[in-house]
Amino acid sequence: MTQKESLAPDTLFSSTEFGFAQVVTSRQGKFVHCAGQTAWDKNMQIVGEGDLVRQLEQAFENVRLALEAGGATPNDVVRITIYVVDYKPELIEIIGQAMNSFFDKDNQPASTLVGVQSLALPEFLIEIEVTAVVEE
Repeated sequence: MTQKESLAPDTLFSSTEFGFAQVVTSRQGKFVHCAGQTAWDKNMQIVGEGDLVRQLEQAFENVRLALEAGGATPNDVVRITIYVVDYKPELIEIIGQAMNSFFDKDNQPASTLVGVQSLALPEFLIEIEVTAVVEE
């Protein structure tokens, strides 16, 4: 049985309001590594061109679909990395809201947010990659 625990040690700042845990532990299980997901639909059409909120929604939907293909759910995610084009600190609230909508408050992954100059294509504003652990 996979055991996953999200931790919020009192020696670090409380991150749950931002949609992530400071530390996640796991034991046993199969790792599911999902490639970076963007706002493309399955037909390689951009969803939400120029709209970060809409691109976040589509990228998280693509993450959900990728996880399902690997036999996982958002509750199995132990680590997430989000790449944002032209990141500015005021975007943290928008990104945190999207993460809080995707992950249960008591089961958040460890997270890294990276501001980048560009992604693979100029219309991509965001890319999300995750790692999950599921029962074998």
